[in-house]
Amino acid sequence: MERRKFIRNVSLGTAAAGMVGVGTNQTVQAASTKADATFNLDYAPHFGMFKNLAGDDLLDQITYMHERGFRSLEDNGMMKRTPAMQEKIGNHLAKLGMTMGVFVLDKGGNGANTLAAGKQEHVDVFLDGCKKAVEVAKRVNAKWTTVVPGNFQRNLPLDIQNANVIEALRKGAEILEPHGLTMVLEPLSDNPDLYLRYSPQTYLVCKGVNSPSCKILYDIYHQQKNEGHLITLMEMCWDEIAYIQIGDNPGRKEPGTGEINFQNVFKYIYEKGYKGVCGMEHGNFGSGKEGEEAVIQAYRKADSFL
Repeated sequence: MERRKFIRNVSLGTAAAGMVGVGTNQTVQAASTKADATFNLDYAPHFGMFKNLAGDDLLDQITYMHERGFRSLEDNGMMKRTPAMQEKIGNHLAKLGMTMGVFVLDKGGNGANTLAAGKQEHVDVFLDGCKKAVEVAKRVNAKWTTVVPGNFQRNLPLDIQNANVIEALRKGAEILEPHGLTMVLEPLSDNPDLYLRYSPQTYLVCKGVNSPSCKILYDIYHQQKNEGHLITLMEMCWDEIAYIQIGDNPGRKEPGTGEINFQNVFKYIYEKGYKGVCGMEHGNFGSGKEGEEAVIQAYRKADSFL
């Protein structure tokens, strides 16, 4: 069967040749006679991660992810896609019973638009991004959007910068909260000028905002670079962590290509009762189909912690 026809049949909930089960709850499980088992945690690949195995079509890639046992997707660039494509992606995820993970809030803080500065024009840009993010989230049924507050404002005391960031994020949370959309703040390691770099610092900001729509995105790759002590600091910040991202260090590739003991980290996350998405925000160590298959097998190995 041609993949496009297969996708259409799965999306309509019909039975293709060789499928079993006709009930509503059986449709997804019966989507492919060769479907892989799911994982203990909810790992979310991104577009392009399996393009050699699945093809360039975005809906084909989602279907392939589902066939290989993944039940979520994340797409940093979702806000830059057309509304029509956003709706197609959202509908296809829904028909496969998959979850939409994070997308990056466009027009959030950056080097030229830092919330730490306390400038109204910077806050206005951020709030406009929040309003647009709500509309995107509706199309793809997303619950999380990534926010980075921008750079330090070096001519201001740090506590003043903290207050400026908290005040701006409170205003953003007021826009997002009625729609069930949560901004997840991501401390990064890319640039020493970035205001948000450490998990305890992000915990402080979230406590200051004091909203269910402002939580932590804990990126294992960035925090291994910035601070280490992954499990210890996750435990300290746990009640504010709403989303997790993955990447080994050094290299920012799949688990097993760097120094992190992902079986232990994943076991800790699982035993905490985490039911959220773990975004696979990293590149592939290998190239081509072999490299893509290696990513899947790396997750099978790291996920075998029980």
